Amino acid sequence: MAQDPDIQTRIAETVVLLRAKLGVRDKTLEASIRKAKRRLPRRVYKQALILARAEAMASHPKLRLVLDNPKLIKASDVVQEHLGSINLADRRWGWFLGLLGGLAFNMLALTTLLLVFLWWRGLI
Repeated sequence: MAQDPDIQTRIAETVVLLRAKLGVRDKTLEASIRKAKRRLPRRVYKQALILARAEAMASHPKLRLVLDNPKLIKASDVVQEHLGSINLADRRWGWFLGLLGGLAFNMLALTTLLLVFLWWRGLI
């Protein structure tokens, strides 16, 4: 009985981490997982699905007794460990540098095409 509220607490902590690290704004874990599917690795996503399936059962007093608590705790640990390791500043820098790299490539391609066009027209 001591681990029963622990599962609900772990599910709530997972939802809070999804909100903080991935920006998913849903109330339930299942809806949050659906929106964050492509941003999670497959093994983490599968563990999160295990937690999401147990979310409804954990709130019911009699169905809570049939839950596999060690499996749910392990799944919770895997998901929370992954979400905790996400560095938001690094993700922002990666996005920004990717944007600058794409912009630089487009400018080089445009300059090259302009020079080829001018050479073809005989202006260079």
